[in-house]
Amino acid sequence: MSQLAIVILNWNGQNWLQKFLPDVVKYSPGADIFVIDNASTDNSVSFLNESFPMVKVVQNEKNFGFAGGYNEGLKNISADIYCLLNSDVEVTENWLQPVLDLFNRDAKIAAIQPKILDYNRRSYFEYAGAAGGMIDNLGYPYCRGRKFENIETDNGQYNDETQIFWASGCCLFVRSEVFWAANGFDERFFAHQEEIDLCWRLQNNGHKIFYTENSTVYHVGGGTLNKQSPQKTFLNMRNNLTMLLKNLPVAQLLWIIPARMILDGFAAFYFLINQGPSHFLAVLRAHFSFYAQIPGTLKLRGEKQISRFFQTKWLIFKHFTGKH
Repeated sequence: MSQLAIVILNWNGQNWLQKFLPDVVKYSPGADIFVIDNASTDNSVSFLNESFPMVKVVQNEKNFGFAGGYNEGLKNISADIYCLLNSDVEVTENWLQPVLDLFNRDAKIAAIQPKILDYNRRSYFEYAGAAGGMIDNLGYPYCRGRKFENIETDNGQYNDETQIFWASGCCLFVRSEVFWAANGFDERFFAHQEEIDLCWRLQNNGHKIFYTENSTVYHVGGGTLNKQSPQKTFLNMRNNLTMLLKNLPVAQLLWIIPARMILDGFAAFYFLINQGPSHFLAVLRAHFSFYAQIPGTLKLRGEKQISRFFQTKWLIFKHFTGKH
């Protein structure tokens, strides 16, 4: 079993592979590199076989989405640590060793995210992950370096190694043992926020999620669904509600879910006025899909959610405020 497997999920992304895979190979000595192909209809697989014979290809029978695609493909990959890497990420020299060192220092760390900067605006943080993911008291995810659409310039304000709430799926290092102990990604999500749900469940199981500034990558972003896509609105809203129902303690569910229903209603009409009916309908579809998933979601709830959520947030709060 190798220590580290870098695993890129691909669907019709030959252009991204051609652009970014050479640096992955160049700057990842000692790691095994895999591409899980989600039944691409372009020439991705033949391109890989011809141009990158050192890269191992795992072919899925169909497009399982991000969550299912990784779950299915990773069954065929043995490693101590997985690095789940988007195909539109540029890695840098020495991006791996600081992450491995951090894993080796603390066995409780289950997942790690590097600093994620914008490929096109290289002094700015990137939307999907930035300097580590957090979650607010209403269950909305945000990042250090990005709140809503406000993206910060990297001025060294997050040059630290610290506990976070979730690590971005665009470059997610995770111990394989804890990944499978948590049953991997929730495949019902298909794409979007599945990594937040996974990190929440890992913490429910007593593990920690970390960020390190000593490793840096650059992410293009929007390679699958851009921010204006109604399907992205649908997936984000449905998956976020499902994640809350699965992981929140009961006492918080009783007020957070009703509050979110009201806020989503306001959001739907905001979309209707500013972006047209497609996003309004996406919100409605998200809610009906969430309702349909409720029986299955309730079955996935575990006893450990009751206190882990607030224990984790308190530990992070203490770290930033110096309270002990």
